[in-house]
Amino acid sequence: MKLLIMQPNLEKQIAQLEAELKNNPDVDAVIFPEGYLNENVGKACELASKYNTVLIGGHRRLQESPKDRILIINRFGELILDRVKYSKPCLVMMEELKVGHILCDELIVQAINDEDHSKADLIVHPIGVGMFSEEQFQQWITEATKIAIKYKTMIIGTSHADGSYGDTGISIPIAYCMDETGEVVFIAKNDVRTRLLNAETKEVSVLHR
Repeated sequence: MKLLIMQPNLEKQIAQLEAELKNNPDVDAVIFPEGYLNENVGKACELASKYNTVLIGGHRRLQESPKDRILIINRFGELILDRVKYSKPCLVMMEELKVGHILCDELIVQAINDEDHSKADLIVHPIGVGMFSEEQFQQWITEATKIAIKYKTMIIGTSHADGSYGDTGISIPIAYCMDETGEVVFIAKNDVRTRLLNAETKEVSVLHR
């Protein structure tokens, strides 16, 4: 399975996602950050169907609290997961993979704590803005590695290329992948290029920015 991991800039529309799909028609799934879709879920469903690609990431319902949600859209444009932040994660079938999910700071606040995830083939971790310190960057990488080892599963996380936590003005964009043994497949720090991962061979290609 070919997975595209993107670190887009925050935007009101989803032009960057559409461009990635147009430029990479053979990928099986695209993983993008928390909140990236904003309220463009309908458009994303159309794109998933048009390009025959699974979409995994996050969106916002601004009138709700918490406003952030994680979603998975299948290649037919059907929304198969729409979970509100801080609710209980669950496994979702995505093609031949059993997929678990953590949304941004759920990694630290509640993690997974669910033995069902021992059956996961992949855990996705959409992150909002970048890290606000070197210490936070290392903490999140460490926690993600622990999850990969505990559940013997690959884990992939990605943040936006821009934005800062709490308007601090500090942002360290982050994207990463650890395999089922906790070994690093890639860690991107202040490197917001799109990456293509072959989930079977663990080969990573850096595409562009």
